[in-house]
Amino acid sequence: MDDGVVGSVDRGPGAGSQRALRTANTRRVLSALAENGPMTQAALSRVTGLSTATISNIVASLRDEGSVLTSPTTASGRRAVLVELGGPSSGKVAAGIDIGRRHLRIILATLSRDVVAEEAVSLPPRHSAEESIARADQLLSVLLRRAGRRRQDVVGCGVGIPGPIDARTGEIAHGIILPTWVGFRPVDRLRAALGLPVFLDNDANLGALAEVTWGPYVDVDHLLFLKVASGIGSGLILSGQVYRGAMGITGEIGHIPVSEHGQVCRCGNRGCLETVASTAVMLEALARTGVVEPEAGVGRLVELVDSGNPAAGRVLEDAGLALGQVLGTMANMLNPSVAVIGGPLAPLGETLLAPVRRGLRRYASPTVSVATEVVATSLGERAEALGACSLVFQQAQEETWLPGSSLISL
Repeated sequence: MDDGVVGSVDRGPGAGSQRALRTANTRRVLSALAENGPMTQAALSRVTGLSTATISNIVASLRDEGSVLTSPTTASGRRAVLVELGGPSSGKVAAGIDIGRRHLRIILATLSRDVVAEEAVSLPPRHSAEESIARADQLLSVLLRRAGRRRQDVVGCGVGIPGPIDARTGEIAHGIILPTWVGFRPVDRLRAALGLPVFLDNDANLGALAEVTWGPYVDVDHLLFLKVASGIGSGLILSGQVYRGAMGITGEIGHIPVSEHGQVCRCGNRGCLETVASTAVMLEALARTGVVEPEAGVGRLVELVDSGNPAAGRVLEDAGLALGQVLGTMANMLNPSVAVIGGPLAPLGETLLAPVRRGLRRYASPTVSVATEVVATSLGERAEALGACSLVFQQAQEETWLPGSSLISL
């Protein structure tokens, strides 16, 4: 009998038996569905490395036991079978929590990628960690009631923070957009407040993860997500995985110098990308010229660019070229297939992307620049919260999903 096993399988007691192999293969299928959402049987075969015959047998068994649902579909013009989680696990949800400089967004999504509730609220300037966590707890309760779910239905909470997180200590490192969070260890406090498993990551990493799980780049193995907001960071998908480096601090492109004699950055260097291309700097420049009021937000900047205001157009052009310069350096080193621009300026579309592409062509090798697609995110302001849900889905790979049973930690 062909079990379709590719590579190694953890060898526990009796792991060589047909039953143990089938259990391991079943776990692979259910974990793939939890991480990627509904998939065709052919896609399941590619993702898990199992043969199509093995996938067909496992799906039939799971369908009969009520753990998955199947429906007819088409793929590449051919008839196919779509498989999605159902049964006992279908009531489970993941909570994606995005905490920004001035906002809090929470999304509740099922393990089959259906959003059942979401909401975004404003946060006060310089909000403290305790304030934000308490507000997240309150909003989570509201959304659970709205979705008809209970706390015990939440598999876990993915949480995105706009700043570097030192994986060695769990602390928020220096240079954070949320200065009151520096040195704070949020995971333990979040777990205590929410009463749930918590998985923390940088918001740009979660934006990148969202693009390859919720966005149109499921089949892309090398992707950069550039988050352009009051700070600038990037998330890296390399060889199909989020790359976090030795300390968990990667993608801090906002502190790559682009101008030798530029402004001093908050990090202590001079002429960093953030001193040219962050939304805060762009608004400050327009406020100095009287184009906007000092308290104006990014929405006003977008309006001015759309209306053809020359000053707004100039600061956006300068920002785009600087972003392209740094992107060119990264593209030369990492050779991504796609660079996705996220953040509040993404709705500007080609107006923003055009100068970024010009900068890329100027600073990347011709072969690499031609092969690097530069696009705006299609997920809007939801990208980071959706990525936080995907972070939870990934943890399902560490869980046992067995027919007729609920999610049980190994």
